Amino acid sequence: MPYYYGFDWTYVYLVLPCLIFSLWASAQVNLTFKRYSGQFSSRGITGADAAQRVLRANGVSGVRIERIGGNLTDHYDPTTNVIRLSDGVFSSTSTAAIGVACHEAGHAVQYAQGYAPIKLRAAIIPVTNFGSKLAMPLILLGILFSSLGSTSDFFINLGIACFGLSVLFQVVTLPVEFNASRRALAAIEQNGILTDDELAGARKTLRAAAMTYVAATATALAQLLRLLILFGGNNRRRRD
Repeated sequence: MPYYYGFDWTYVYLVLPCLIFSLWASAQVNLTFKRYSGQFSSRGITGADAAQRVLRANGVSGVRIERIGGNLTDHYDPTTNVIRLSDGVFSSTSTAAIGVACHEAGHAVQYAQGYAPIKLRAAIIPVTNFGSKLAMPLILLGILFSSLGSTSDFFINLGIACFGLSVLFQVVTLPVEFNASRRALAAIEQNGILTDDELAGARKTLRAAAMTYVAATATALAQLLRLLILFGGNNRRRRD
């Protein structure tokens, strides 16, 4: 039984450890970025310059690089073909900033070269956004209609399926992010953007950032498993 005296043990065993992992990963990326924001490139290359060099080295043109406010708000927008770098990255010459900037440039290269996982992620975004908004309302509707048997099961199963779409998005995101980091580090090394000693700072920054995506995927999978445990048994009992 997942409940004991009204307490949901599935949350404690499955979701809570993942949430703790997520908090740790988030803290680590901030600490790592702060640490290597104090290690500067001996060649004086800024984040924006580094991103431009990655694009040029991969034969990618037409991508704008813009400054955006906030802390670690860096991203590539494929709809406008723009790399947006935060204040702490755009004009900084730190190894952390260069790592982040080159990672975002790696996403632009992925789109330009037709990297399959990022094309799949872009294709499922509208469906996953729609599904994630409907998942919990459908499950709650199924709970409210619990006395109606098969009707209740229909709404609950549909809600779980919708939630599964958001899990799929997280799973597809993992190879996209890891590949962008690999492209970034390879470009940094091959184009002499950082020295070998400085490259370690960029690598550790990107590795810490990657853990946040691993944590998000683990949390989503744990939530899905929890829903299956909580409601899958109810469906079987009704059929019996």
